[in-house]
Amino acid sequence: MALIQQAPAAIKIIAMNCRPGCGACCIAPSISTPTPKMPHGKRAGEPCAHLTPNLACDLFGSPERPAVCGSLQPSAEMCGASREHALIWLERLEQLTRPQA
Repeated sequence: MALIQQAPAAIKIIAMNCRPGCGACCIAPSISTPTPKMPHGKRAGEPCAHLTPNLACDLFGSPERPAVCGSLQPSAEMCGASREHALIWLERLEQLTRPQA
């Protein structure tokens, strides 16, 4: 399984629809923007407090949804053929874009 190997800007994006029952984009990345249920954002790898039991976003379509969430669009490269692929890809993206300490 080919996963992200370089900076995301160098990857050709092929758009796709969100995979039902996945929720990887609501778990793997960190979110620094406050939300109604997470006033301090969330750490990478922890499920978002707005992730529903069926792995959907309860802020989808709401003005309270962080812009970073709306800007992360599903793609064949990111989502792959499985939820596991998406989690690994997004974890790697998080590592590549994390500010240096």
